[in-house]
Amino acid sequence: MKPMETASPRRPSSRRARRSSGRELLDFVLVLMPMLATLTVLVDTAWAIYAESTLQRAVRIGVRTGVTLTATSPLITTYGDLTTAVKNVVQSNSFGLLNGTSGYAKIKVNYYLPPPPSSTSAATDVSTQAQGDASGNIMKVSVQNFSLVPLMPRIYANNVAVDNNPLIISVNSADMIEPSRNPPPIGTAP
Repeated sequence: MKPMETASPRRPSSRRARRSSGRELLDFVLVLMPMLATLTVLVDTAWAIYAESTLQRAVRIGVRTGVTLTATSPLITTYGDLTTAVKNVVQSNSFGLLNGTSGYAKIKVNYYLPPPPSSTSAATDVSTQAQGDASGNIMKVSVQNFSLVPLMPRIYANNVAVDNNPLIISVNSADMIEPSRNPPPIGTAP
């Protein structure tokens, strides 16, 4: 039996091939630029969402830990007081975004005395009082004015300067301090 013969495809003339390669290059450039712009916007937006959600998670863990601590808790024996322990919990759960003393300084812990149930007045800030961390008070943990530098500069138009301004992020979480027979010392707040 004879093998089947296949027809060979026609080769384009060299002039046609040269014109085609020029079009392919032009198509590549016209698609590449918008694709890169879209990719940079996507990456920078994802970075901002990641940073904000990480900080929000860190303050939630900090407030949840803080409202349950007693004077005999290992965190209190390590750090000495409630405010310092909570700030260190937040810093250790921030995945490196709040490293160092500048990151630590952005973490604030405030204590509030809630108004009576029938009252419409605002909560009273008792952060500077020795009994500010009494059970029933509200602990608010926040990260204020965290400056997130964009991964890539933002270019809006040819005639507008490149925007490298940081995004300022502030997050907070609050909860009521649980009753304890042995409350920890409050420390220096905020």
